[in-house]
Amino acid sequence: MLAILRILTLAFSLVLTTLTSILMCIIRPFHRDNVYFSAHLIGGLSPAIGVKLEVRKPEGVEYEGPVVYVCNHQNSYDIFTVAGSLPKGTVSIGKKSLKWIPFFGQMYWFTGNILIDRANRSKAHSTIASAAQKIKERNISVWLFPEGTRSYGRGLLPFKTGAFHTAMQADVPIVPVCVSNSHNLVDLNRWNNGKMIIEFLPPIHIHDKTKEGVRHVANNTHELMLAKINELSVEAGNPFQPLHESKQAEQS
Repeated sequence: MLAILRILTLAFSLVLTTLTSILMCIIRPFHRDNVYFSAHLIGGLSPAIGVKLEVRKPEGVEYEGPVVYVCNHQNSYDIFTVAGSLPKGTVSIGKKSLKWIPFFGQMYWFTGNILIDRANRSKAHSTIASAAQKIKERNISVWLFPEGTRSYGRGLLPFKTGAFHTAMQADVPIVPVCVSNSHNLVDLNRWNNGKMIIEFLPPIHIHDKTKEGVRHVANNTHELMLAKINELSVEAGNPFQPLHESKQAEQS
């Protein structure tokens, strides 16, 4: 019964927030904080799924000017959790098919997020250059999921280098954003689904702008984020479980 009430509440609230966001975009079209406004409206729904959020930023670190945020992407609940940590002046990059989702898709496009065609590699590569240009022209930051897909309990997947090439071409730093494990965290029939910790790490600058240099930064960032995500997951009380152990637990 609780799950049904939550699903209905989330569906109604999501439609309401998307319509509110679209109206806001009509009032102030192409404003650099449109995405921030919409993301925090949707991120404010996290209590509806029984999750308590804690967002941390390093003391003494100010993100002056635009950056490229890279964050781990775990499941569909990220929209109600991770979205609430999006900083001002930031847009995200998502797949082109998102715009066909009723209400949400129109809001996602209208607020100023960047859509790419993943099926077309040449267009995807041109999007990197386009995103870098928009960072410079509009003085905005970009939020990316370098894994390229949701991990669904498989840990931190290998990084694609698109986010890092975008940062390199725009000449801005990378800021890793680490989210504690949320796999199997949410049970819509359970009132309290625990805690998630989202932590921003200090900026990483790309000095070696060769292809190998960018890949090296991507690999190092992956190692750094993996260690921090594991640490945060233990602290939040939901450590990663090896996949083979998860399967055994489901079968028993």
